[in-house]
Amino acid sequence: MQDLKPRPPADAGEMLGHPKGLFLLFGTEMWERLSYYGMRGIFVFYLTSAAAAVAFGWEQLSDVERQSKALSYLGWYAMLVYLTPIIGGWVADNMWGQRRCIMFGGALMMLGQFALGFPHSWLPDGTEIYMLWLGLALLILGNGFFKPNISTMVGDLYDEGDKRRDTAFTIFYMGINLGSILGYLVIGWIGEKVDYQLAFFVAGLGMALGLLLQLTQANRYLGVVGTQPSAKLGLNKQDVADKHKPLTPEERDRIKVILILGLFTVIFWAGFEQAAGSMNLFAKYNTDLNVGGFEIPASWLQMVNPLFIIILAPVMASIWVGLGDREPNSPGKFSMGLIFLGLGFVSMVGAALQIGDSETAKASLWWLVLAYIFHTIGELCLSPIGLSMVTKLSPLRYLSLMMGLWFAFIGIANKGAAEIGKLVGESGPLATFGGVAIAAIGAGIILFFIREKLVDWMHGAEEWHTEVGPTTQEEIGITADHEGAPRKHFSGNN
Repeated sequence: MQDLKPRPPADAGEMLGHPKGLFLLFGTEMWERLSYYGMRGIFVFYLTSAAAAVAFGWEQLSDVERQSKALSYLGWYAMLVYLTPIIGGWVADNMWGQRRCIMFGGALMMLGQFALGFPHSWLPDGTEIYMLWLGLALLILGNGFFKPNISTMVGDLYDEGDKRRDTAFTIFYMGINLGSILGYLVIGWIGEKVDYQLAFFVAGLGMALGLLLQLTQANRYLGVVGTQPSAKLGLNKQDVADKHKPLTPEERDRIKVILILGLFTVIFWAGFEQAAGSMNLFAKYNTDLNVGGFEIPASWLQMVNPLFIIILAPVMASIWVGLGDREPNSPGKFSMGLIFLGLGFVSMVGAALQIGDSETAKASLWWLVLAYIFHTIGELCLSPIGLSMVTKLSPLRYLSLMMGLWFAFIGIANKGAAEIGKLVGESGPLATFGGVAIAAIGAGIILFFIREKLVDWMHGAEEWHTEVGPTTQEEIGITADHEGAPRKHFSGNN
């Protein structure tokens, strides 16, 4: 079949050995992540603030009830953020192309941030809550159109087999983490030290800068890449015929592995995503945030995760390489991820024990730093491995469907995280964090003992180990953004 894949302009030039279009996408994604993570870092603080209570008519609620309501909003938001990329990916593939979806989604997210930042005093009494819902709806839908498609375009800059493609995702991943660090740093400081709604407005400006980059530079550096729906670029007749084939016994076994690991990934992310909810609230209200005489914003603690991803991702990849034939199989790495998650909550148990039943005592922030480091190690053991497993085990004709299902698992986990977070107010941090630690470590141990059976059901997908090359770099490249929705273009196995 004739190669119909669009190419970037021949005269666009290169930077650091890569098409300049990569760095355009890097910048666009960096600003979008600044906007997304900046809002995420302060969202529950905003909803539990006195100003929000007055605006939304929550004055009669206790502090615990306000926190519970804030976590509910966060849970629904985080769950839907993982489901809408299925819609955005389909629209890009079949109707609009990636570039148009990116612009549309980015514009919706910008408007969503502005809606959250719209001053309460400018609205008629009683309508403030509707502006909140509008802002969240725009952010959710916008993310669905933006997130899967900008990631796909990175792969589209390179021919199949181009070795630069692997390091391109690593560079792109650095943009993701840089954006999240800046979001927590800048938006978090403005929200906690100045005004939450002003912070949302600044987050919207960040998204606007990303859109401006695309609007002014895309034609120059990307050419026609991402302008055509992939369905219009031509399909192999055999691919069409394969879609109607029944599943073979081997394919059914492999799908069973995806579903079983999916259940364990729900447990992992339900614990991990306490970072934006219960752990964030614990940092603000129960932690001594004084560092060298300066009281840092609570949201700054969430920078530990992206900082240590940047530091530890190449270290972890090197460890897998160094182990050679002793490298754990994928279910084994999954079990390690759950155990490290549990160890993070053991650290949170230490923080809860330090404050005891006192309403005034404050825990050391180093308990939270240690917890986030353990969680980051767990993420590096589990997140890229999970994405890689889906691409290895899914029948090619169902790859997009299975990837969508995988992110649906993560979406369900985010809603579960909110429900778990509510228990902190009801049962106390010690019981809640201790329960999550036991559940995560217990799940990790169970998965460790059934790992060989899962490998048998993979039918050969685990017959190789990590090498310094495409798979290693690819896994590093997709680690950073588990909330993204990469499709076929991501996998080094395609």
